[in-house]
Amino acid sequence: MNDRIFKLTDVQYSYLGKYPALRDINMTIRKGEQVALIGSNGTGKSTLLHILDGLIFPDRGEVIALGQTLNEDYLSDEKNAHLFRSKVGLVFQNADIQLFCPSVKEDIVFGPLQLGFNDKIIADRLAQVLEILEIGHLLERIPHQLSIGEKRKVAIASVLAIDPEIIIFDEPTAGLDPLTVRHIVDFIVKAKQKGKTIITATHDLHIVGEIADTVYLFGKDKRIIKQGPAEKILEDKILLQENNLIHIHGHSHTGFTHAHPHLPTEKHSN
Repeated sequence: MNDRIFKLTDVQYSYLGKYPALRDINMTIRKGEQVALIGSNGTGKSTLLHILDGLIFPDRGEVIALGQTLNEDYLSDEKNAHLFRSKVGLVFQNADIQLFCPSVKEDIVFGPLQLGFNDKIIADRLAQVLEILEIGHLLERIPHQLSIGEKRKVAIASVLAIDPEIIIFDEPTAGLDPLTVRHIVDFIVKAKQKGKTIITATHDLHIVGEIADTVYLFGKDKRIIKQGPAEKILEDKILLQENNLIHIHGHSHTGFTHAHPHLPTEKHSN
């Protein structure tokens, strides 16, 4: 049985037809795989997520998703779009893009309603996501009045309520406090344990070892320059330094301060 979820062949994309965002992308993602996309700003990670979610389409190359060519013609068919949207969910980095209803409850149930789920399924899904993400107290709140972390949880809930097979995260921990980061990482780990296919773009290399088995490293030329097991790439100090992904930490020793890089797998010490 073919367990291939996505297959990208020679994919290229440019904004306005003249600003390259992705070049020569070749990638295969299989059912139940956990993938992390890493790279410095402007290397094309978010653009790739939008292609995987069928929001934009390549200028060149081919995307096969769930056994079908993913293009504008395919998704213009209502039946195809319904099937694809029920199986693939994207959590944007900016939760305000996803949250547009008058209340948290309405935002969470919007997707299931649009996909035609019956009232019982919607009620059950709502109860489940409120418990999983511990946001029941936010149900009647106005989304734009929430904190960044609360908005991120509600955005995740709105995707989780659809119960997609593939969950795509764009910088899920960016700008969040440590406790909220921990909650979101725990959620991704649990989704991983349930066999979901997880694709995450992140700058936070310290979470990659927990949430991903396979890593794709994107370079400034908008190409994949390295792929492999997470532990192997995270321990390659030279590779990470060359791609501006090593964290620099300052330390004080008897009044003298110095800075040096840390691998994401290393513990900090003075």
